[in-house]
Amino acid sequence: MASKPNIKTTAGRGPTVAKGTTHKICACIDPETGKNVGKTCPKLRSRHADGGQRWSSTHGTWAYQLELPAHADGRRRSPLRRRGFATLEDAEAELGHARGLLALDSDPAVRRQIAALMLSVLKDTKQLPDTEEVRRKVRMHQDLNRHVTVAEWLEEFLKRKRAIEPTTKRTYESHIRLYLKPYLGDIRLDRLRVSDIAGMFDAIEEFNEIIATERASGDPARVQAVRYRRPVGPTTMHRIRATLRHALNMAIRQDRLLDFNPAAVVELGAVTRPKPVIWTEERVTQWRQDHAAHLDRLKRARQGKRVDPVAVYIGAPRPSPVMVWTPEQTNAFLVHARKDRLFILYRLIAMRGLRRGEGVGLRWRDVIFERSRIGIHWQITQLGWEPIQGTPKTDASDREIAVDAETMALLREHKKRQTRERLAAGADWGDSAFVFTDELGRPLHPQHVTDRFYQICYQAGLPPIRLHDLRHGAATAMLAAGVDIKIVQETLGHKTSAFTRDTYTSVYPEAAAAAAEATAAFLTGPAVPAPRPVPSGRVATDPVGTEMASETRGEVIHLPTR
Repeated sequence: MASKPNIKTTAGRGPTVAKGTTHKICACIDPETGKNVGKTCPKLRSRHADGGQRWSSTHGTWAYQLELPAHADGRRRSPLRRRGFATLEDAEAELGHARGLLALDSDPAVRRQIAALMLSVLKDTKQLPDTEEVRRKVRMHQDLNRHVTVAEWLEEFLKRKRAIEPTTKRTYESHIRLYLKPYLGDIRLDRLRVSDIAGMFDAIEEFNEIIATERASGDPARVQAVRYRRPVGPTTMHRIRATLRHALNMAIRQDRLLDFNPAAVVELGAVTRPKPVIWTEERVTQWRQDHAAHLDRLKRARQGKRVDPVAVYIGAPRPSPVMVWTPEQTNAFLVHARKDRLFILYRLIAMRGLRRGEGVGLRWRDVIFERSRIGIHWQITQLGWEPIQGTPKTDASDREIAVDAETMALLREHKKRQTRERLAAGADWGDSAFVFTDELGRPLHPQHVTDRFYQICYQAGLPPIRLHDLRHGAATAMLAAGVDIKIVQETLGHKTSAFTRDTYTSVYPEAAAAAAEATAAFLTGPAVPAPRPVPSGRVATDPVGTEMASETRGEVIHLPTR
């Protein structure tokens, strides 16, 4: 019959925690039996000068033994035995730690979980679990022996994020699927470390180098292997970290699964926003040379097979990812696009700085012909390939802007043309109520607008820009025309004028030259006679008597003219 564990029972409170024992032990072997003598080794004690015996300071190590709660069916659990402590104090300290863990709750079922957790953690780490961490889990009634992985928690994080925009959720899902799960998913959530996350970003950067190497190899097979893989830039890395940080913060706040967020302290390189660059004549000349070399390189790599000219046009190296046309180039584009079905949409983007989704999502109900204004209250964006309709994400983006008279006249003509198309389509017409539709009245796909834009740019012989760069050009043109920064901010739908000022720093060469001439004229103009010195406490008046300055108070006082 199994012996009863050394545990006392207190009425109404469940069993108390066993006290446990400490002892000294060694690894000596009895030469006669060949067995370990353990606690009976005579060398464990040494005779003192006063005739007594004391524990040897050089032989053996200290150990402890602690009875653990019995199994749920009453079977006795093997005691917790630990050895190898250099001093009695060290053994007693860990024994106290173990007893403190078992004393966190008087419920026998919880104590059994604590005992199982202690044995599991000791097996993995050779240390007992942290008392405060276990106390928190006990207080939150969590399963102490269920180890949640990073992948499991990220799935739970997505389930709980209900009140978010579809595009934001798609971004979270993309980060989790492509990066967080493959690199970190198998790690236990409570063991995720800063070094694990830093290692993920190191691996991403290494793969970036592989993509660049394969694309530059000229081998069609190697180029094809990474055709649909894009390098992960600094901005995307920061967003991946933000997704992980948000998920871990939820684990801390809502479920108390962590007490520290390792993603919050991972260091990443600074994000440098690409500077918008004007397509000057010198840059256009250099780009045409680079484009010709790029085309020749791709033709050789394709070994005589057809090369998509628009794709080559878009992919040729540029001075900056963000390029801005000069006013002459923008006008050339609009002239070339004049007969295109989407001309007025491109004109609105070029003149008023609409975002692509805002232009595609413009509705007739938001066009105010009487006041020459349009309301930006709806948009069509992309979620992967799927078009998503909805309101602008911020209050600043939901706005009303003024439109020039010529564009409003063109919108009237466009509405008449759409009416003729509706009559021609008959029952096939889809009355979507959007300003820009296909021939059957259906909303435009945003990517179709972008693809058509590149085709027009290529046909017009202009240096390439992104469709969004047309918005940059509108902002640059407004600032160059002297429009107040607050009006530019509200027209573009920015939250603050500081963001507008920091983002759109491009300067047209003509404006820069005019500023240089104005500055030179100001500094080298006719000399201004210096004012006569005024005795202390006296007041000086200007030549026409319109203001005077008090030296004693340093004020400017406006007076009526004589």
